[in-house]
Amino acid sequence: MTGVPASAAGGSGAKPVRGGKLGTAAVNQASLWNIANILTMVRLLLVPGFVLLLFHNGGYDPAWRSFAWAAFAIAMITDLFDGHLARTYNLVTDFGKIADPIADKAIMGAALVSLSVLGDLPWWITGVIIARELGITLMRFWVIRHAVIPASRGGKLKTLAQGTAVGMYVLALTGPLATLRFWVMMVAVVLTVVTGLDYVRQAVVLRRRGLAAERAAAVERAAEAAEALRAVAGTTARGTGAAGSAAVAGATDVRCGTSDVPGGTTDVRGAGTDMRGAGTDVRGTAEARDAAEAER
Repeated sequence: MTGVPASAAGGSGAKPVRGGKLGTAAVNQASLWNIANILTMVRLLLVPGFVLLLFHNGGYDPAWRSFAWAAFAIAMITDLFDGHLARTYNLVTDFGKIADPIADKAIMGAALVSLSVLGDLPWWITGVIIARELGITLMRFWVIRHAVIPASRGGKLKTLAQGTAVGMYVLALTGPLATLRFWVMMVAVVLTVVTGLDYVRQAVVLRRRGLAAERAAAVERAAEAAEALRAVAGTTARGTGAAGSAAVAGATDVRCGTSDVPGGTTDVRGAGTDMRGAGTDVRGTAEARDAAEAER
């Protein structure tokens, strides 16, 4: 139970990529039947097997409890291996994202509840650990849209302490070892509470940052949209202004042409007057010629 789904820590599965970041394409290309997912499935199948072994023959048979401890140890080890393989070979699937944390919580929850039912572990310890694990899981879903809460070093220590303490309780220990397992469990409980509070703090901070980033992005998009609208409006206004200027210029030309027509008409009338004057001169010349002929 490392905080980040083990099978969800990688990508395409086609080529080992160490330390690489995941993308959407990698998530879609990974095969369901990869080694990381198979180990997760094995861990899920070990949960009912572990419970049956623990309660076999009344739940207090040292031999059967040793078998139960072996099943529990295998489940915890596969959690480490599938996480390492997923991170190394980018083996990520939607199934792994969901199944891996379920397998982690299932094996630990089954062990805690079974030990409390047998009377080996106080119920308040079981309640504190299970409440913390369920609460952190729900909190991860609460902030998953904004960010992913990374697994901290304290969280890894908590997982190691819980696994060690529960494993010691599964075994039928007596004497000093029985006393030692109680103190190991107390350390696990303290780490469980402290790391849980730290996860709550991280979740609140990450959610606030995510919401602030979303608001900033929304404001930026609104500003870009407003700028685009202003640009469109300016282009339309310039086009309308140019068309109006052309219309005014055309009307002016028409008026100028109309003003020129009366002048032209006046010129025509003047030309008519000149022609009539010329006609009078011609008639006067003809009469003078007739008078000269009569005198001769």
